[in-house]
Amino acid sequence: MENYVLLFFIGLIAGAINAAAGGGSFITFPALIYAGVPPIQANASSTVALFPGSLASAWKFRDYIRPFPHISITAMIILTLTGGCAGGLLLLYTPSTGFNMIVPWLLLTGSLAFAFGSTAGNWLRKKINIGPGLILGAQFLLGIYGGYFGGAVGIMMMAVWALFGLSDIKVINANKTLFTGIANAVAVVLFISAGKVYWPETCTMMAATILGGYFGAHFTKKLDPIKLRKGIVIFNFIITGIFFIKTYL
Repeated sequence: MENYVLLFFIGLIAGAINAAAGGGSFITFPALIYAGVPPIQANASSTVALFPGSLASAWKFRDYIRPFPHISITAMIILTLTGGCAGGLLLLYTPSTGFNMIVPWLLLTGSLAFAFGSTAGNWLRKKINIGPGLILGAQFLLGIYGGYFGGAVGIMMMAVWALFGLSDIKVINANKTLFTGIANAVAVVLFISAGKVYWPETCTMMAATILGGYFGAHFTKKLDPIKLRKGIVIFNFIITGIFFIKTYL
């Protein structure tokens, strides 16, 4: 019983974290392993448990969701779904050890890009033409990452979008909740079909992530954008540091 109480509590926190910044899967994944779920099944169960919370946050943020200028949001959705499907299949049919070793470096790159994205983006746009094709290609890769591993994919999305010129933190955060859910949608179907989900643990956590995601989005909307950005930058580097410690120590 204590495991289920822990999973519910972790689910509440993870749903709120995903609404505010992303990275909730980092605490749901080890919590499921602690509860006795094997690693691959824990990764799949974590994705399924967090999925409804992402949708709840996206619904609460719906007034702030905006497409990139001159880029079809339909194309973004299709590429994210396609990438999520590819990533989900990759998790089911290939070893994860090698990929897990580079995850901290991906997160470090994302954290740096988000922290210095505005300055770097201005410099980059002077050197090269950041057109729709480059942004759509990046979104496809983010979809793959979200479907395969999902750890802090929201942080990665916000970092990339900031680098490519999306500056409104509330729009970035709202879009993150939507596209994180989209990236995981097909992966969720694949994981369920493959029988990789531990349902008692997942359902306990899922109920909590919905509550955490909805109310986390509610309070995030009221925060000052500058303070929110600073908080997300700090949170990004904390998550990145934890991943380095977990992977290499």
